[in-house]
Amino acid sequence: MRRIAACFLAFALLAGSPAYAVQPDEIMQDPAKESRARNLSKELRCMVCQNQSIDDSDAPLARDLRLLVRERIATGESDRQVMDFLVARYGEFVLLKPRLELHTLLLWLLTPLVLIAGAVALWWHNRRRNERSHAEGIVALTPDEEARIERLLGAQDKSG
Repeated sequence: MRRIAACFLAFALLAGSPAYAVQPDEIMQDPAKESRARNLSKELRCMVCQNQSIDDSDAPLARDLRLLVRERIATGESDRQVMDFLVARYGEFVLLKPRLELHTLLLWLLTPLVLIAGAVALWWHNRRRNERSHAEGIVALTPDEEARIERLLGAQDKSG
């Protein structure tokens, strides 16, 4: 029973640990440079997986991009220079989070604009529905109904 529990515990610990695709032969000797490379790798999209960073992807192209990032860092380039090089080579799509620039402004503003337009449309729809229901709810009384209301109100005034 203890052996089964130990196996289960080992499996749970291994399954819960983060799985990175970075291979040991890719890791740089300088911890500061390796940290920079890892941070950049988390911001770059795997062109094969598309919704994974190259840091998490096992695809061969992701490995090539990780090596390219490390090579550029080793030559002394800044993070911005490395990113600019990759964007020039692969386009804006390589960035998991696109830059806020004039040509990406619609991409950044589309979600808030759609939400605002939806809220305005709901408000307008409810306003028109309420106006219609109020207009349809007012019905003219017949002379008999008006006389009866007058009698009831008159009787209430005398008793009150």
